[in-house]
Amino acid sequence: MAVYSDASQLYEALQRVFDKVQERPAAIESFTRSNLVVRLRLTEPDAEVLLDGRQPPLEVFFGPRPGKADVELMMAADTLHLVWSGQRKLRDLFFGGQIQTSGNLFRAMELTDLFREAERVYTGMQQGGSAGHNRQIQAEDTPD
Repeated sequence: MAVYSDASQLYEALQRVFDKVQERPAAIESFTRSNLVVRLRLTEPDAEVLLDGRQPPLEVFFGPRPGKADVELMMAADTLHLVWSGQRKLRDLFFGGQIQTSGNLFRAMELTDLFREAERVYTGMQQGGSAGHNRQIQAEDTPD
């Protein structure tokens, strides 16, 4: 069973994550000073998120946006769930082919602090039951 049933449910959860992430700007300062624009292209359900680190505060845009990103990460929404819930390592999924990238991959390293903070927030949301549209996401809800 997929973690998110549709794009609106996914966007709602990601909005909560990034709202919380922005409450601790010092934790993501390396990204908000990176001058980096990152696009997350998610599938199952199809969704797109643009993360703008060109200046503080972090700007997050949901849905397709025009323009070029410095780095694009393409993955299933369940893959992002696995990373942020701590069930899988980003590195392993990247080298295993579950995450595709385009753009300057060396610059993608500047996402580390942002993704760590998102993982901290997302894990907390899971424990509170709000990561998956007001329900706690269980490990058995995710594919192997």
